Amino acid sequence: MSQCPDLASRPGTAAAPVRAAPIAAAPRRMPAALAFPLLAAVLFAFFFAAAAPSPLFVVFQHAWGFSSSMLTVAFAIYAIALLISLLVAGSLSDHIGRRPVVLAALVLQAVAMGLFLLAGDIGGLILARVVQGVATGIASGALSAAVVEAAPAAKKRLGALITSVSPLAGLALGALLTGMAVRWTGQPVTWVFGVLALVFALGAALVLWMPETVTPRAGALASLVPRVSIPARARAEFARGLPVFIAVWALGGLFLSLAPSLMHHVFGIDSGVVNGLTIAVLSGVGAAAPTLLGRLAAPRPAILGMASLALGLVLLLAALATRSLALFFVGTAVAGIGFGGAFSALVQTLAPLAQSHERGELFAAIFVVSYLAFSLPAMLAGFLVAPLGLLATVEGYAGVLLLVAAVGTWNQWAPLRRRAAP
Repeated sequence: MSQCPDLASRPGTAAAPVRAAPIAAAPRRMPAALAFPLLAAVLFAFFFAAAAPSPLFVVFQHAWGFSSSMLTVAFAIYAIALLISLLVAGSLSDHIGRRPVVLAALVLQAVAMGLFLLAGDIGGLILARVVQGVATGIASGALSAAVVEAAPAAKKRLGALITSVSPLAGLALGALLTGMAVRWTGQPVTWVFGVLALVFALGAALVLWMPETVTPRAGALASLVPRVSIPARARAEFARGLPVFIAVWALGGLFLSLAPSLMHHVFGIDSGVVNGLTIAVLSGVGAAAPTLLGRLAAPRPAILGMASLALGLVLLLAALATRSLALFFVGTAVAGIGFGGAFSALVQTLAPLAQSHERGELFAAIFVVSYLAFSLPAMLAGFLVAPLGLLATVEGYAGVLLLVAAVGTWNQWAPLRRRAAP
């Protein structure tokens, strides 16, 4: 067999130049300075959309004739779906990257908005809420982390502030603008969910060009197994804070599920703007409260937050007894201080008690308690409306929360009282 001569081995013969294989150009990504506000806006949009259905629940109920118990099921199923998806996929972005997780959540959220547009009965509404809850649960952890990571080095604190304020601010504005759409547009469902579907579709397109903020690593499948635990150092403080988590989130569940029905059946007001304001005041004051109370040393923010929530509940009960709408909104604003302030203060107390490798599971435990308190009491209240009546059910709900808030205030005050004792 003849062999090809080795030209490089012959003296005086130059070797033919070897051409390197072309290197594929790296895909162009948007600058981090642009990715940061984009991610912050996307996080805000998710919680804006979470509150958008609340002022429309009464509209759906009038159109389709379903009961208050089914209304609260439609509300609560969102929180349950969110909790399950958060527990399953909460740390997935640590392994496969933030961008694919956020992209998947945006696509699912756009689908959920489409399902709201197509819903023709309570079953369709519940399906839309399930998909919305799954999308928000998938997005929550990845988006919060991505916002902080994409923030410029000099603005890391701003990134952390955005992740803590965006949820409540989004709930406030989402409820308010949806209420305005109910009042001033002939087709609020089309306007609200049509615009939101476009917003999330556009967000998905933009996120394709977002730079990745973490390096993918192994263990993606293992991360899908839910892990919930409380570090030993944090257990006493967590147990002491349970009434805070329950009272704060159960109050939020009451407002987002039944406040518009209260306006109609108790105060005789059928206004989308007022329905939106009930949620906007609670969430808006709650978003500002951590800044107002954050200047105080722990545990004073938690004490004042829980005391404010308890006082707000007293005022709300008085408003229901006297049918005073003005007093209702005063009580809502006072309770809002505790709604945002107490929860933020307790999280800031618990977080340093966990090591970095324990913090994810600690937050999972916090979310389990919080979202169960957000959904299950409201669902139970919905089933009690038929036998007890709406007013009696809400008064009983608020009375129980008042007792829980009083226990929470005492629990948070006890360590300070012990330190002050001689």
